Amino acid sequence: MRVLFSTYGSRGSVEPIGGLAVRLRELGAEVRVCAPPDEEFAERLAEVGVALVPTGAPVRSLVTTVTPGSAGLAQRAADLMAAQFDTVAAAAEGCDALVATGPLPATAGARSVAEKLGIRYVHASHQPVSLPSPYRRPPARRGRPLPPDATDNRALWDLDAQIANTMFGEELNTRRASIGLPPVDNVRDYAFTDHPWLATDPVLSPWQPTDLDVVQTGAWILADERPLPDALVAFLEAGTPPVYVGFGSTPLSAPEDFVRTAVEAIRAQGRRVVVSRGWADLALIDDRDDCFAVGEVNHQELFRRTAAVVHHGSAGTTTTATRVGAPQVVVPQGADQPYWAGRVADLGIGVAHDGPTPTVESLSAALETALTSETRARATTVAGTIRTDGATVAAKLLLDAVSRERSPASA
Repeated sequence: MRVLFSTYGSRGSVEPIGGLAVRLRELGAEVRVCAPPDEEFAERLAEVGVALVPTGAPVRSLVTTVTPGSAGLAQRAADLMAAQFDTVAAAAEGCDALVATGPLPATAGARSVAEKLGIRYVHASHQPVSLPSPYRRPPARRGRPLPPDATDNRALWDLDAQIANTMFGEELNTRRASIGLPPVDNVRDYAFTDHPWLATDPVLSPWQPTDLDVVQTGAWILADERPLPDALVAFLEAGTPPVYVGFGSTPLSAPEDFVRTAVEAIRAQGRRVVVSRGWADLALIDDRDDCFAVGEVNHQELFRRTAAVVHHGSAGTTTTATRVGAPQVVVPQGADQPYWAGRVADLGIGVAHDGPTPTVESLSAALETALTSETRARATTVAGTIRTDGATVAAKLLLDAVSRERSPASA
């Protein structure tokens, strides 16, 4: 069986795809991944033997540039969709299934490709916030705010579908017509299907049943066996466990101020610091020997050796910290990050900071709670409940589904 993955996003989008791709390959499938051409993604996938088909523009340059206006957003959406109808369509030839995750223009295009080729399509989400649910408001689409006083979540999700049609419908249907496909009247629901997969842990991210038949597989974890750099190991072994600070691919408006605030708050707790540069290019504020800066490293191993993890609240970082039992302070900046911050607080495995811009005082207070023995004990307990078989569950579901579809033709 041949499976193609299509994704467009940062490390939190690409790495889980790698986890499922590796498991499928172990079960005998041939796999390829269409993903942004950023060098770090290509290197990470190459390390685990998964072929990358570069798709679209490098995502890092898009994330770290000035937020575009409406015309720029429309062009970015059109480019994302074009990559599906061109690069992904070519890569999908001869495949039995296409698994897509990422922004709506990409997944709607990916499903159109699967429809044209007559192959199995699966929409997967690495967070539940974008899936329609009466239990929460939809996230606002960029440049299209929702009515702030509206409280009927079902009505808001209907409005969200209308907004998606306005933003992406014409572009999608023009491209569909060019390959002989009929128009769709609900871009969002077409992309999601009636049976989307939710690749999150059911303890960390429980899904409440809705009219949508969501299949929760558990998180797709790519095992990381890379050794930590020697200099980092030496720093870790030279003193007490440090507090990690990192914001992954999230840009910050004032990174220097943020690092200074974080380091001063951590030092106020008598702790050492590991600063992850990330896409915000965080840097050390001085040359004291209680701080160490790192680039791309094995978070699974590093987080096990920390006193706490201060981060932005992406699905990937939250899952990794939770799985290894590291207490967390989540400083959400936007998107689905407030959701993950809330889950960390609800589970008692850390603290959700109030707002995206901490002060030394507010971050010190959050750390004071996160660094208690009670929080550490709770984080350890919850870590023992986190599933590690999400990629295996998803791989077997996909293999079984394709096998069932093949059987009538082969009978």
